[in-house]
Amino acid sequence: MNRQQEFVLRTLDERDIRFVRLWFTDVQGYLKSVAIAPAELEGAFAEGIGFDGSAIEGFSRVSESDTIARPDPSTFQMLPFPHEGQVTSARMFCDITLPDGQPSYADPRQVLRRQLNRAADDGFTSYVHPEIEFFLVRSLMTEGKEPIPTDNGGYFDQAVHDEAPGFRRDAITALESMGISVEFSHHETAPGQQEIDLRYDDVLSMADNIMTFRFLIKQVA
Repeated sequence: MNRQQEFVLRTLDERDIRFVRLWFTDVQGYLKSVAIAPAELEGAFAEGIGFDGSAIEGFSRVSESDTIARPDPSTFQMLPFPHEGQVTSARMFCDITLPDGQPSYADPRQVLRRQLNRAADDGFTSYVHPEIEFFLVRSLMTEGKEPIPTDNGGYFDQAVHDEAPGFRRDAITALESMGISVEFSHHETAPGQQEIDLRYDDVLSMADNIMTFRFLIKQVA
């Protein structure tokens, strides 16, 4: 067991964490999750968590369904949503492998890592700086009715009485609590359109951060 794994296990014990969510992404970009008890994590570090890869669209055929999720301790973070006043959950991203330990060719994280290694072989180190835009609405489209935005603001508008500034503040607080650095945020051009820009980071870390961003934004909303 390496030092990062030891740190995770120690932190879970010290913080009295009850659930560890192991995350990975399917080929369509949807976040997948399995929750385990902290007592199971040492075994997960050693052997991974097995699951039916054929049940994940695009991962594997039924005849090759055995798939392993291996938690990456470097991605360990507490989830900033307390239950009865106490944070009880943490998360880690997983690398997906075959039973023999070979990286899965269907795992987007492994695909990205392979390309980064190819770039590194040519002397390149890649960093990205995403500007993430989305709409904040009061209701989704139902029965043919258009979504209702939370405001009628425009580019860089400071609408102090609307919900958007408070939402962006809460979202940024949640992001930074999970180690995701935010450069700035503002209202975009369309009604209800928001933008939050993350500070640049290496590509693999940023891919994890964007998946976390998508999860947190929906939780805060």
